[in-house]
Amino acid sequence: MTTTQPSLNWLADPSVFAVNRIKAHSDHKYYETVEEAEARGEMKLRHSLNGSWKFCYSSKPADRPAQFFEPQYDVASWDFIQVPGHIQLQGHGKPQYVNTMYPWDGIHELRPPQVNMEDNPVGSYVKTFTVPQHMQGKPLFISFQGVESAFYVWLNGQFIGYSEDSFTPSEFELTPYLQAGENKLAVEVYQRSTGSWLEDQDFWRFSGIFRDVYLYTVPKVHIRDLFVHASLDDSYTQGVLSVDVSLLNDAQAELEFILKSNSGEQLARLVQSISGQSTVALEPGEVQPWSAEAPNLYSLYILVRNQAGELVEVLHERIGFRRFEMIDKIMHLNGKRIIFKGVNRHEFNARRGRAITKEDMLWDIKTIKQNNLNAVRTSHYPNQSLWYELCDEYGVYLIDEMNLETHGSWQKMGAVEPSWNIPLHHKEWNDIVMDRAISMLERDKNHPAILIWSLGNESYVGEVLLNVANYFRSADSSRLVHYEGVVYDRNFADCTDMESRMYARPADIEAYLSDNPSKPYISCEYMHAMGNSVGGMHKYTELEDKYPMYQGGFIWDYIDQMLVKKDRYGKEFLAYGGDFDDRPNDNSFCGNGIVFADRTVTPKMQEVKFLYQNMKLTVAKDSVIVRNDNLFIGTEQYELVISLEHEGKLLEQQRMQLDVPAGEQRQLSVQWTTEPAYGEYAITASLVLREATLWADKGHEIAFGQHIFVAAQQSVELAAKTFRVAVGDVNIGMHGKDFSIIFSKQAGTLISVQYDGREMIAQPPHVLFWRATTDNDKGYNQGYERAQWFAASLSRKCVGVELEENEHSATVSFTYQFSISKELVVKVAYTVTEGGEIAVKADYSGAKDLPTLPIFALSFKLSADYDQLDWYAMGPEENYIDRAFGARLQAFQTRAGDVTPYLVPQESGNRTGVRRVAITNPLQQGIVITSPAEAPVECRISPYTAFELENALHQYELPDVHYTVVTVAGKQMGVGGDDSWGAPVHPEYHIPSDQPLSFEFKIERA
Repeated sequence: MTTTQPSLNWLADPSVFAVNRIKAHSDHKYYETVEEAEARGEMKLRHSLNGSWKFCYSSKPADRPAQFFEPQYDVASWDFIQVPGHIQLQGHGKPQYVNTMYPWDGIHELRPPQVNMEDNPVGSYVKTFTVPQHMQGKPLFISFQGVESAFYVWLNGQFIGYSEDSFTPSEFELTPYLQAGENKLAVEVYQRSTGSWLEDQDFWRFSGIFRDVYLYTVPKVHIRDLFVHASLDDSYTQGVLSVDVSLLNDAQAELEFILKSNSGEQLARLVQSISGQSTVALEPGEVQPWSAEAPNLYSLYILVRNQAGELVEVLHERIGFRRFEMIDKIMHLNGKRIIFKGVNRHEFNARRGRAITKEDMLWDIKTIKQNNLNAVRTSHYPNQSLWYELCDEYGVYLIDEMNLETHGSWQKMGAVEPSWNIPLHHKEWNDIVMDRAISMLERDKNHPAILIWSLGNESYVGEVLLNVANYFRSADSSRLVHYEGVVYDRNFADCTDMESRMYARPADIEAYLSDNPSKPYISCEYMHAMGNSVGGMHKYTELEDKYPMYQGGFIWDYIDQMLVKKDRYGKEFLAYGGDFDDRPNDNSFCGNGIVFADRTVTPKMQEVKFLYQNMKLTVAKDSVIVRNDNLFIGTEQYELVISLEHEGKLLEQQRMQLDVPAGEQRQLSVQWTTEPAYGEYAITASLVLREATLWADKGHEIAFGQHIFVAAQQSVELAAKTFRVAVGDVNIGMHGKDFSIIFSKQAGTLISVQYDGREMIAQPPHVLFWRATTDNDKGYNQGYERAQWFAASLSRKCVGVELEENEHSATVSFTYQFSISKELVVKVAYTVTEGGEIAVKADYSGAKDLPTLPIFALSFKLSADYDQLDWYAMGPEENYIDRAFGARLQAFQTRAGDVTPYLVPQESGNRTGVRRVAITNPLQQGIVITSPAEAPVECRISPYTAFELENALHQYELPDVHYTVVTVAGKQMGVGGDDSWGAPVHPEYHIPSDQPLSFEFKIERA
């Protein structure tokens, strides 16, 4: 498509999406000398235009400065804006977060491809530049790596071109319109276009030039496009290499191909003269295959000489030899069945939105590797080119997903209703959709990390997408094709090479795999990690060993999409949908990450890391079994560290080397010099890196296993009775040396604990049946289903007080009834010993016809001065009964104020398996809570009650800190995570209401 007269009609015309745009091509780098190519640094033939641009914002096209591109138009009074960057994050307009609905839903009545021109913000950009000296006299091009969602370009008043597709490059030639000295570049960006109908992803809606912009030139003889086919023979040991090259303007040249190993050894060389296009083959011989475990890369140099024999261009492409294929209905990499231990990843930064930096990407890929993830789905658009280079280098498998989602056109409020779905079978949408597929494949085709092309996300299915799938297969036979949407219409099953589903429950997956399936299975989205989530993940990973055709999945998702905003007092907080007065919006549904928006790791990652580990360690008293589930690498890079601890104190540690080849296991004997005497012992085996890698320091743990056992308990001799009981009309007091404990018959509870004259109880204990609802709880209406327990936690009636005195102790028992059921009785007994210990026992009677309990606990408050926590429990991160596989029994320290900063405040901070936790002030004064190793309790210690968390919608809405709230639970239900809109916690992680429950713990001075 070519034209010289730009038109606003293009914005609503699906047949116009690229005017004068250069044909898509590979993202290879090229240099002028061999030395520059070997260094593979910044290209001298590129010149960045990033930085400050002149900018004018208009809320609609009619208000824009329509002639701003003209050379004489004065923009001196305009504001500045930073490129790359979003318009809405730089003081203009406002960001809007919506998930499935289109952002104009309920504001305008539109159908594709309509665009409301009264509600279509326009950004007018101006940048002046002078062509660098070394680029003058050569053809000049401009590359926009990402502009949302449609834009027009002028140079020195002349129209250059137009483009849509926010997430792949748009390039134009500038040469005919250049002038000596200063040149005026003008870009007009529209937020909404036909492209907006195809970009209905679950993300913040922005606009603007949000990726790099640069000028570039090329030599007179230039490789315009390169496709490297690096595979393996049937033995998976010998490299198979061919290279498709295309010269600009069908030029003639002599090409020298040189293949080198990572150490610089030359493996193959070929010289060939070509004209225009050609395919050449080299014989690499034996190679080290590429995989995420061993990302072996080779260097392919292509030296281009013109007809005079002069060296005019040098390419340096890093390539990986790998073979990805379907064998007997199972996906194989280099001959081995692959398991994707994946995550969906948006490009996101809390301050910059999708205009992320190299530093962001480096942090992301290191975090991914450190936590045993091996795969990323680029949800739901092609990422910056640098991300693919990093995945090649660090070793991460990729599903590369084209920029297509039309969710709001076929699914409304969860119901499938495709009456006006696009693209479906509509021929007028075929080319614009196909363009997005071509642009992605042509740019990214040389990256070995990409194993699968994806047709996009949640756009239903139809003939247009089938055309795209067939294009991928014809253009690139080395990869498979993915699309989830065929689940809605099996007539288009050929759109995908694998069965892919979203949020299918484990039982549903098993049903598919048990029914002689024709395709292998992956969950392109599972474990919806919204808020406090990722419970029950083990039910998915356990399928890996059970079903060969189960090949893993991709957690939704990697990073919370929160934006930094200031509250009315100028303090920054992380904001979600609606916080910018954006309407309509989908509220906090953007907080689904296993990484927080500020790039700190959430506690959920602890579980992910453990369940994704490739090395499985089974620990016993005298042995460790190491099972190596890696496909290609042994254990040479790891060291086995085995520790023996007694109730959190390290007694012995051993280090040993091990040799366990991929796919095998070994049993190693362990002998200890310490003879276990009494108490609880933990043997922990860890595999740690022997040396630093690109992604982690030496000593980084990649896997662990633990064995816990109890030796004979030490007997405790009781001293002579030294305390007294004072029975009053209202209170019962127990007093001894340095302690005083008082119970109120009137209040029906413990009201005072003084050790050494310091009062510990700021607010007395009460029975608690309610936890602050998590995002998942809200998704399946816990507030409705279990509201009785909320009421019961706030209103109890003490119907009995009993006192029993013994020689060395005295016990006060309180019996409570609750209005939600006459059957329901809770009895709490406090036994005070002569040493001042308080043994607490809580008994729940059970009652019929009540919903399952969120929690059964006792909760009380200390002064906020007591905020130092020293644990011996399952940790170190928070954990729950359905998210405790990644936790280990150990001693660790936290602060009561270390509240997990979920986007919306909710239940957080729980630890299971609590044997001991000391709650002290900075002088180490306070209390210690202990429980028996055979029946440990759960604890949550925080500045906030469950009800304060329940009533806050943002972290800044929580009250000022005055207390340390101690909640000791016999049991808390799991957090779940199959999805966040209706999936309940798995049944085994519920607490039945009709069965009796009891738990015990002790309180003593620190």
